[in-house]
Amino acid sequence: MAVGKKALRALMAGAVASSLCAAALAAAPARAQTSSAVEIVVGRTAITNNDISRRAAFLRLQNQRGDLRKIAREQMVEETLKRQEIARVGASVSTADVDASFARFAAGNKLTPQQLTQILNQAGVGTEHFKAFIAVQMSWPRLVNAKYGNSGRLSNQEIVKRMAESKEKPVTTEYILQQIIFVVPESKRNAITAKRKAEAEAARSKFPTCEQAKQFAKGYHDVAVRELGRMMLQQIPEEWKPLVENAKGQTTGVRVTERGAEFLAICSQRQVNDDLAAEIVFRAEDLANAGNSSDASPNEKKFLDELRSKAHIVYR
Repeated sequence: MAVGKKALRALMAGAVASSLCAAALAAAPARAQTSSAVEIVVGRTAITNNDISRRAAFLRLQNQRGDLRKIAREQMVEETLKRQEIARVGASVSTADVDASFARFAAGNKLTPQQLTQILNQAGVGTEHFKAFIAVQMSWPRLVNAKYGNSGRLSNQEIVKRMAESKEKPVTTEYILQQIIFVVPESKRNAITAKRKAEAEAARSKFPTCEQAKQFAKGYHDVAVRELGRMMLQQIPEEWKPLVENAKGQTTGVRVTERGAEFLAICSQRQVNDDLAAEIVFRAEDLANAGNSSDASPNEKKFLDELRSKAHIVYR
């Protein structure tokens, strides 16, 4: 998901969708915050009154009701726990992924990123706070899936029942993929990323076959080939899925990630409708439905409760 569906649907149903203009937001301007006091400490991370005020403003922008400051405090605690675990295992999405999601969200609301930035700032949310929220919303489901992935498998009986209810076996596309990475070291990210992206774009047109990929990579400086193997459409990460679906020829477009400039090679693709395909399609539907629910998935709640039980949280 580009951003948590539940959270962004709520946002689009609120002030952003109904009155996307500065005049509407100016009716309740955010109060200037001249000092920052620590209100909560989660492990070694401090949550300030400014953090909580920004989250309360974000909730207000979603037209949420109730004690917004209390809700904001608890959301910030949970988000901090998630962010700490994401950082611990190195599972965070890249800045480029967050920026792209921010731009897509703006476009979905018929705004430029600059206009969305202005609205968020005037509402008292701020772009940095919103982008930090996006980063967690993008990274957290991957972490939950990595920890509990196989526990959510459907039984053969459940698959047969679902197919009987749908009256036909689901069909999806199965791909065999390779990941071609034009590596950009962290220390040189600002200096050479644009150059490496241009190199990757040029290389796409010369890509031979997947069998020759490793030999092909040797003709370039610091290029890695990663075998992704067999993946069905629903298993492809959200940030890559549009590029795979819209690919013309054997390769996708290039994305800049935390590793460098990357594209995927599509070694083969075919339509499948076996039991494994049915399970993956049904699971993807279940995950989408869970994303529209107001409740967290059981695994997400279990994971968060586990993190909370181990954390030292101090409310001031």
